Amino acid sequence: MKEAIQSAAHMIEADVLLCGEEEGNGEPIMAHPPETNSDNTLQAWLNEIVNTKKGIKLDFKSLAAVKPSMMLLEGIKLHLRRPVWINADILPGPNGTNAVVDAKRFLDSVTSFCPDVTLSLGWTTGWQPQQCNKGYSWAMVKEMAQICDALTQPVTFPVRAALVRQSKSELLWLLQKSNRYSLTVWTGRHDKYSIEDLLYLRENFDKTVCDHRPFVKVVIDLFLHLTFH
Repeated sequence: MKEAIQSAAHMIEADVLLCGEEEGNGEPIMAHPPETNSDNTLQAWLNEIVNTKKGIKLDFKSLAAVKPSMMLLEGIKLHLRRPVWINADILPGPNGTNAVVDAKRFLDSVTSFCPDVTLSLGWTTGWQPQQCNKGYSWAMVKEMAQICDALTQPVTFPVRAALVRQSKSELLWLLQKSNRYSLTVWTGRHDKYSIEDLLYLRENFDKTVCDHRPFVKVVIDLFLHLTFH
C-alpha cells in the first residue's frame, strides 16, 4: 500500500470482496479470489487514500461487497481529490468462464450511493495460447450499449489488449454511441500481444474517434506499463 501511494501512478486499483465471501456477512476487505480473507479492510484502505492525491478504482468480482463498500465510499467521497472508478464484469465476453456481476443490481447499488463516479463496465474474458482467440462480438457490444444507454455517468469499457485488434469495428461502434464512453486497455499476465497491436490501438482508436473531442478515449491500464510517445 505504501509503495503504491508513493509511486508515480495517478490511480490505484484494488479488488474488493466481503470477508468470508461465501457467508456474505463480513466487512469489505481488499482481496482477490480465490482468497477470501485479509487483514486489509476497505475502511482502512480508504482512510489511507483520502490523504493522498491518487484516484482509485475499486474492482468487484461479486455483488455481495458492492453495497457495503458504496456506503463506506459515500462517507468520504467529498474528501477524495481525484477520480473514482467502480469496476465489474457485467457481461460474458470472449472465452469468458467467470461468473458475471448482475448488471442491474450492481448499477443500482453504485448509482444510489455514488452517482458521480466513473463506471467501469466490462466483459468476462479468457485467453487461450496457441489458439485463434476471437474478439468482442457484435452481440456483446450491442448488449453493453443497451445497458449503458440510460446511464448519465462517464463509462469506460475495460477491454483485453490481445482481443482488441480483432474487434476494431465493434468497439469503434460502441465508442461512437456516446461521448461519455472510453476504453481502458488491460492485459493478462500471460497474454501474448505485440507492440504493433498497441500502436494499432493508438492509430485506429485515438485518432479515429478522438481528434475532434476534448478528452482521451483510450486509457492504457496501469498494469500495461506502456507509454505512447
